[in-house]
Amino acid sequence: MTYTQTRGSSTGRADDHDAVDDVLRILEPDGSRIADDTLDPWVADLSPHELRALHRDMVLTRRLDAEGVALQRQGQLALWAPCRGQEATQVGTAHALAPGDFVFPSYREHGVLLGRGAKPADYVLAWRGEEHSAYDHTTINAAPPQIIIGAQSLHATGWAMGAQRDGSTDVAVAYYGDGATSQGDVNEAMVFASSFRAPVVFVCSNNQWAISEPVTVQATYPIAGRAPGFGIPSLRIDGNDALACVAAMRWALDRARRGEGPSFIEAVTYRMGPHTTSDDPTRYRDAAEVDEWAQRDPIARLEAYLRAEGMLDDSGMDEVARAADALAAEVRAACIGATTRAPETMFDHVYAEPHAAVERQKAEYMDYLAGFEQEGAR
Repeated sequence: MTYTQTRGSSTGRADDHDAVDDVLRILEPDGSRIADDTLDPWVADLSPHELRALHRDMVLTRRLDAEGVALQRQGQLALWAPCRGQEATQVGTAHALAPGDFVFPSYREHGVLLGRGAKPADYVLAWRGEEHSAYDHTTINAAPPQIIIGAQSLHATGWAMGAQRDGSTDVAVAYYGDGATSQGDVNEAMVFASSFRAPVVFVCSNNQWAISEPVTVQATYPIAGRAPGFGIPSLRIDGNDALACVAAMRWALDRARRGEGPSFIEAVTYRMGPHTTSDDPTRYRDAAEVDEWAQRDPIARLEAYLRAEGMLDDSGMDEVARAADALAAEVRAACIGATTRAPETMFDHVYAEPHAAVERQKAEYMDYLAGFEQEGAR
C-alpha cells in the first residue's frame, strides 16, 4: 500500500491477518510474478545477472547467519542477532544503493553489510568482543551496527543533512525494526528529516516481534501510516519479496536525489529465529505462526521465479551453495583465529587526540588489573 500525506492510514488493524497482506508486492509467495503499477517501473531494467546476484547474496546471508548462530552456541561469540527470514528486505534494499550512499544499520542487518562489501572478519570481531567496530566505516559506507534501539535514525538524519549542505547527491539510510518506532529517537529523526527535507530513507523491518512483544503492541494500525503525519511519503511492501524491496528503495532514493526529502519504507517480514541468541521465542509465540511464515520464505520465492524464467538451474544453485560455504568457512576462521589484544587497549581510539579523562580511566583500570596479579602472587 502507498501512503501519502492525504492518505495516511490503513483500513486494516495491524492485528488483523488481512493487514499483514495489505502490502505492495511483485512476487507472490509461490514465486509467480504479478503486476504492480507502483513498483514495476522501478525494476523493469533488472537483468538476469542482477536477479541472480540478488538470490546469491540472500543465500550467502542466510549461510552467514547460520554460522554466526553456531559460533555463539560454541562459545566463540558473546551474542548474535539472527536475521533468518529477513534476507529479502536487507539484500534487496542494499542492492539498490549507490557506492556513495551511507547506511546506518541496527544489529541485525547482516545482509546489508554483505551488500556493502563487508569482509569475513567484519561480521564477528565486534560480537566476539575484539573490536569496538570490526570494519572501517569509510571503506564500506556503513556505520557500526547500533545496539541502542532507534538511535541510528538520528545519526542517519544528521549525516543526510550534512550531505545536503555539501551539495552531494548521496543518501543516508536508517534500518530499524518495528519496535524502534516506539522510541523517541525515531520520531525526532523524522521531524528533523521532514522539516529540512533531508535525503534520508527510513527502512522499518516489521518482523512482527520486538523482542517478546508483538507488533500489535507497537502499532494498532500499519506502521507506514505514521510517516505521512510527519510529511514523509511511505510505502508498505512485502518484505519477503526481494524485487519489491529493490523497487521501493529505488523509489525512495530517487526522491531523495531529486531534493524531495525523506521517505519511509515498511517492509513486512518475519523473524524466523530468536531476537538474539539469548532469547527463547518458543516462550511467547505460536509454532503455527512460524510455520505459516515459513511458507513465505524469501529465498524460495525468488528461486522459484528465477527457475520458472530459466534464469537459474541446478548448476547455478550448486555454485551459490559453494560460495555460501566458502564465506561461512572464512567467517569461522576469522573468528577462531582472532588475536585478543591486551585489555587496556579498549581505551585506544576513543578520541582522535589524547584525552585526560580517558587517560585517567585507563590508569585506574590498569591498577584494577594489577590487583589481580598481586592476589595471584600471594
